[in-house]
Amino acid sequence: MTKQITRRMFLATTGALALFAASLLPHDAQAQDKQVIRMSTPASETDQRSVALATVFGPAIAEFATYQPHYNASLVAQGSELEAIASGDLEMSITSAQELANFFPEFSIFATGYVHQSAEHQVRVFNDALMDPFKQKVEDELGVKLLAVMYLGKRHVNLRFPRAERNVMTPADLAGVNLRMPGSDAWMFLGKAIGANPTPVAFTEIYTALQTGSVDGQDNPLPTVVDAKFYEVTKQVSLTAHLVDLNYIAFSKSVWDSLSAEQQAAVQAAAEAAAESGRQGQLAKEAELVTFLTGQGLDVYEPDVAAFRSHVQAQYVGSEFAKAWPEGVLDQINALGD
Repeated sequence: MTKQITRRMFLATTGALALFAASLLPHDAQAQDKQVIRMSTPASETDQRSVALATVFGPAIAEFATYQPHYNASLVAQGSELEAIASGDLEMSITSAQELANFFPEFSIFATGYVHQSAEHQVRVFNDALMDPFKQKVEDELGVKLLAVMYLGKRHVNLRFPRAERNVMTPADLAGVNLRMPGSDAWMFLGKAIGANPTPVAFTEIYTALQTGSVDGQDNPLPTVVDAKFYEVTKQVSLTAHLVDLNYIAFSKSVWDSLSAEQQAAVQAAAEAAAESGRQGQLAKEAELVTFLTGQGLDVYEPDVAAFRSHVQAQYVGSEFAKAWPEGVLDQINALGD
């Protein structure tokens, strides 16, 4: 009797294990077949772009791909993401027009002060046929597919000085100010165009640079000022709005080509949905953050924006950057304006 019970128990256990193993095999095989999409960004986990991609993009492609974000430039150094995608060492990033201008000078038109007028204008420009040659060149020569445009916000000048010491109302008021800018030529030119002395500093080092006085200020949208806690080491924000800034969702063309048509459509739709989610989140944050920053003791004020606009545009006329712009594109961008 004891042997019979033991045998039944053995058979039952063996059968259960076999069924369990059989149920796992398809799942494991499917998991192994999933494409891992590593996303490298210098932004923090709480940045609106990061949140949108994690909560919208990732879940939307989960059936066939695993979204794996890496924040604070922890996977790939800031500024090296495009090269990493091109070499096959990274699947996805967010990139700026300034970074793309390092490879393709004509992209500097999208990084020019006061060219984009609003978040909505950015979307119209990106989706217009005028962008097709730009996108195609990035695909053909760099192996990077630009999926969507993300609204980063209006960039403003944020300084360590109290207003009583340095009141920034016109470009002349930025003379001699060491203003942190990203290290590309396009960013450096923009810093000079608004009247400052541009100083290249990696995003992850801005807080310390402000704290120690290595730079006098930085320029970023208000949500970034708050998210990165720059308000802790600065005294004022001059609402210059000198750049309606953007990022492009950059995706590996080789990975894209490995996907089915249905998967490609899902990735494209997911990118656009994430961009829209991030855009609305960023706009909402901008609307409420002036009150927050003033509550933290910062002076937040509007300078002579017309003086800034005319000064900045004059700097670009006849510059090397403007020479790289395809003829008629600036007029096409302006025609899509608000």
